[in-house]
Amino acid sequence: MKKNVKPGTYLAPVPAVMVTCGKGETSNIITLAWVGTVNSEPPIVSISVRYQRHSFRLIEQNGEFTVNLVSKDLVRATDVCGVVSGRNTDKFALTGLTACKGEKVACPYIGESPLSLECKVVNRVDFGTHAVFFGEVVNVIADDTFLDEKGRVSLPANLLAAYVNGTYVGTADALGSYGYTSKEERL
Repeated sequence: MKKNVKPGTYLAPVPAVMVTCGKGETSNIITLAWVGTVNSEPPIVSISVRYQRHSFRLIEQNGEFTVNLVSKDLVRATDVCGVVSGRNTDKFALTGLTACKGEKVACPYIGESPLSLECKVVNRVDFGTHAVFFGEVVNVIADDTFLDEKGRVSLPANLLAAYVNGTYVGTADALGSYGYTSKEERL
């Protein structure tokens, strides 16, 4: 039996990512789980940030951010970056993460991340508690371990971390790939 419950944001799992923003001494890392793919051409992603967050102001001022994917071995640093404010703390120093100079944006990317998406803000939509920044992906930096023989990104199904109801989880083994069903099985 099913029941109605209070409306809420129950999508799960969602990717756990570390978003870098700011320049030089003002660089910061914010942990976010409200991120998504918005468009293919040009590639656009969205991030949802509370107005009170230090990173909100940095993204608003600089018009750019970098989404850094989180592998299982980065979960501890991801959690630290989610519970400590960057207003008075250098999160790179605190976590030991490497701030690498951005290629197409002024904000750094995280050297330990398997994949980083450098983004320039193309739009912002304001809601009650959060602003959604839409960023055009202007560059992708991938660990060469995760590139196939043709140079395409190929991340293992069990590499990344996700977030479900306040818990970091590992992504499961692959259950199938796009189009694996035969034409007869399709509706």
